[in-house]
Amino acid sequence: MSSLPRAATLAALIFLAAPARGAEPVHPVDPVQAADAARQADVAASGARVMPFDLRATLHVFTKTARGGVQRVVARDAADARQVALVREHLRALRGQFLRGDFTAPEHVHGRAMPGLAALSAAAPGQIDIAYAQVPGGAELRYASADARLVAALHAWFDAQLGDHGGDAMAGHAHAGHEHMPERP
Repeated sequence: MSSLPRAATLAALIFLAAPARGAEPVHPVDPVQAADAARQADVAASGARVMPFDLRATLHVFTKTARGGVQRVVARDAADARQVALVREHLRALRGQFLRGDFTAPEHVHGRAMPGLAALSAAAPGQIDIAYAQVPGGAELRYASADARLVAALHAWFDAQLGDHGGDAMAGHAHAGHEHMPERP
């Protein structure tokens, strides 16, 4: 078989596969991104029933540390006194619930199968230290444990929240034992 018919066939295939002049290029929908967007919409709807503040008016920052991590929630507008107060009230309440082993609030938002949640719920009292602190524009919870399994569960839980909250969450950075929290956008 000569290379001429093969070249002609290849040229015909390229011509047929090329979009028509002036036609908009077709961008296939990434099924993973579509699933992520649907999941984030579901989480936002569930979150509105659990979190008293407006998810879109706040930013969640999750910073992993060697012994656990820091979950910070701040109002996108630090002057929005109502959102700041609601964030602080919610995180104070979560601290009390989490110290009792009650992780039903994140379960209602993210689902029972959320990574890390089963291990955190099963932790014995005192295995996870949770400290509350007010920060400019919001509040934070600092989690620490000497149990490597619980630290791994906290990290998995943080990763799941980052994915579920999409643009309303971001990863923070830990440097030499000091957490760096990014500036609010």
